[in-house]
Amino acid sequence: MKVLVTGGAGFIGSHTIDVLISKGYDVRVMDNLTPPVHIANQWPDYLPTHVEKMIGDVRERSAWEAALDSVDAVIHLAAYQDYLPDFAKFFHVNCVGTALMYEIIVEKKLPIKKIVAASSQASYGEGKYTCSKCRVIFPGQRPESQLKSKDWEVKCPNCGGAIQYELTDETAWVNPANAYGMSKYTEEMLAINLGRRYDIPTVGMRYSIVQGARQSFRNAYSGALRIFAMQTLADQRPTVYEDGQQIRDFVYVGDVAKANVLALEDDRANYQAFNVGGGKGVTVEEFARVMIKAAGKNFEPFITQEYRFGDTRHIFSDVSKLKALGWEPQGNIENNCQEYIAWATTQKDFRNYASEAREYMQKVGTVRK
Repeated sequence: MKVLVTGGAGFIGSHTIDVLISKGYDVRVMDNLTPPVHIANQWPDYLPTHVEKMIGDVRERSAWEAALDSVDAVIHLAAYQDYLPDFAKFFHVNCVGTALMYEIIVEKKLPIKKIVAASSQASYGEGKYTCSKCRVIFPGQRPESQLKSKDWEVKCPNCGGAIQYELTDETAWVNPANAYGMSKYTEEMLAINLGRRYDIPTVGMRYSIVQGARQSFRNAYSGALRIFAMQTLADQRPTVYEDGQQIRDFVYVGDVAKANVLALEDDRANYQAFNVGGGKGVTVEEFARVMIKAAGKNFEPFITQEYRFGDTRHIFSDVSKLKALGWEPQGNIENNCQEYIAWATTQKDFRNYASEAREYMQKVGTVRK
């Protein structure tokens, strides 16, 4: 069976390829190899030499036509993901690129047996909460007036009272707070609904915050693992927004790769979306302290009291649906940090890109006081 992995030169894609090869699959990679994630037009050395490689952009018909030729399945991971206000680019890459894939498959009657499409936990926005008066609620984005006053916690949109975050499962109301989350949920809807309509078994994978080796350090606009590693190894206190008590759900990239291949192989997953998370909620401050310890440093996180506009306060995914298929997350944040440091420090151009990225985000209004 031949599997096309789009974005296969990237972080999640390359680890997914490792699992596919270990199970005997024939693999083709399509990637655009563009900065800042990659060095322009340069294939990373962690990709196996025998994997078939194509440079191509998912927004281009000719690239898709070449990549889809003679493959049996697709793991579609190519995406644009940052915290920058490039609103049109999110939708052009993530949504139009996905729609074009299905358009070509349908138009040419290609015998694609399965598509696994990358979605995101960001689709949920703030996710699920409970209020003692109003029961289960799905709050929207926090008003900027509240953030400017350093009042960080989400309030009940009905009574204005305190609320408690809960595990968010796949039945939750989706309410993405930023353009990336909007585009990924739109991509997921396109994939599952077009797949169902044209009898192309499709699965959507809602990844939490994925961590591990090979995560590019050049695009330091998001991703606590790479940002904290760069700062800490440069003897700079890791920058933590708000008050550092935001709850996040970190998942190991090796677990994500196994989930992708499970979704490819298990027909029970067809036409469904699955949360892919680490199974444990961690505060951002706690994660910063784990990174500091892993790097062997002795300083405190820098809690800036700034905020990223459009960020969620708490999000923690329920992964019981995926576990019912036999998947189990094995990673933990301590090992994630150690693995990333070990890998990053062997890279020739590794340095602290985080400072200039933060300055740019402040300039364009993504990071605010």
